[in-house]
Amino acid sequence: MGQHSRRDFLRGGAALGAGLAFGGLLAGCEQQGGAGNASASAAAALDDKPRQGGRLRLGIVDGSHSGNLDVHKPVGSGIIRGFALYSKLWEWSEHMTPDLALAEEVSVNANASAWTIRLRKGLEFHHGKTISADDLIFSARRLSDPQLASPFASLVQRIDRDNIVKLDERTVRIPIRDGAGFLPLPDGWVNFGGIVPTDYDPVRNPVGAGPYKLKEFTPGQRSLFTRFENYFKPGKPYADELEIIEFKDQTARVAALLAGQIDTAYAISPEQIPALRASGVANLVISQSHGWHGFEMNLNAEPFRDVRVRQAFRLLANRQELVERALGGQGRIANDLYSPLDPTYNHAIAQRPYDLEQARSLLRAAGHERLQLELAAGPGGSAAAQVFANQARLAGVDIRVKQVDAATFNGPLRDSWALSTTYKLGGEFLHTATNTDGPLAALNKTHFNDARFTQLLTEAMAQPDVERRKLLVHEAQQIQHDSGGLLIWGYANVVDGISPRVGGAKPERSHFTTWRFDDLWLRS
Repeated sequence: MGQHSRRDFLRGGAALGAGLAFGGLLAGCEQQGGAGNASASAAAALDDKPRQGGRLRLGIVDGSHSGNLDVHKPVGSGIIRGFALYSKLWEWSEHMTPDLALAEEVSVNANASAWTIRLRKGLEFHHGKTISADDLIFSARRLSDPQLASPFASLVQRIDRDNIVKLDERTVRIPIRDGAGFLPLPDGWVNFGGIVPTDYDPVRNPVGAGPYKLKEFTPGQRSLFTRFENYFKPGKPYADELEIIEFKDQTARVAALLAGQIDTAYAISPEQIPALRASGVANLVISQSHGWHGFEMNLNAEPFRDVRVRQAFRLLANRQELVERALGGQGRIANDLYSPLDPTYNHAIAQRPYDLEQARSLLRAAGHERLQLELAAGPGGSAAAQVFANQARLAGVDIRVKQVDAATFNGPLRDSWALSTTYKLGGEFLHTATNTDGPLAALNKTHFNDARFTQLLTEAMAQPDVERRKLLVHEAQQIQHDSGGLLIWGYANVVDGISPRVGGAKPERSHFTTWRFDDLWLRS
């Protein structure tokens, strides 16, 4: 197979969006993404033209009350600021697939041993320097530098960082070790692979090529940005300024939205939705994403060494009740597998049912009729943990929920919990596997280690042909479904609170409606 053009590379992503209808106004000015919504004519009611000017204010809740500006090692809300400050080679489409951004052309060679990346012409950083191949090489080496110890270095760990070749001022060739060239480089870099200049310093010189330049930054409180006039998308961004304001909790942030002190609030919690609906002050934009909620069963710890116990836990989970009670109904049930929009996803695997009797039978066979264990509930996981504990009790399983703060949950003990909550974004299959339960995962909390699964995943990462790769992934997902350590019970909607004065926000399959700072504009 020869070189892959941009069209070839993105064909799978385009297919994901086929047949999906977005937009539509629901009662109470509520917008919802997904198929079968209100007609496009209803959406046209707010279809006025984008305009420049004003200050756009985003309210966020940052549990760390800190954050930084490091493009490759963001802390807390630093990830959100990165969407303002930095541009990447790729960016997320509304279908949660990577589209070319700073990159003009990308190709993978026939044996999947190298990527060739060519930058667009005339790109600039905030301080006026032209973006060149040297900056791309610097950025790739910085992200993968063991000394930096980026938590996202695992996304690019197969890059042969010492042998990147500069082909010309805008083109580089990046070799990939071990023939794993289809390791999804776009998915790995789309969030944390910002391109920065060779003189970059995240403290003294936090320069990028994003839609906004930094003006002021007070960690744990607020950050202020001004429009970057030479942004690579002509005419964007629209607002003169962007302000990101941090709040201590969801209640304070929603109060600020209702009082007109902020314009957008990302990812409203389910318990806050009724207040916003009743107020008539803010719109709700509901995106049917494929971010997934679940529980991670540690195969290195009892009782989950026994596959029968893992199967039992998956059967005793009442998924619809978890969606209704833990997500406030804002989601859909899942089937213990991630990446359902990936073109290689195995849709032939039947939905696992709720079967309490079969769960009890499996637990008896495994010698665990009266099982007691602890469930570590990380940030945002308490509601699901409590619901699941009540469900497990019906099968004779006594689960004690332990609420764990963010620092502890993500600290040295993070992969030692026997059972813990989890939430991850809905990326493509190979990318998600390399971060979650595959052989390359830096943090495999399930400790899933199946020889055949590893072989299939390794072969898939070296297979550019989507149809051939599909056969490998189908078998790999069957193994995950039969004996893996993930209990994925639901896909969550992302509910954003938006002031009526904000234009450009619409439902997506992605998570980034309110983080698309270059698309949002102010009506007054």
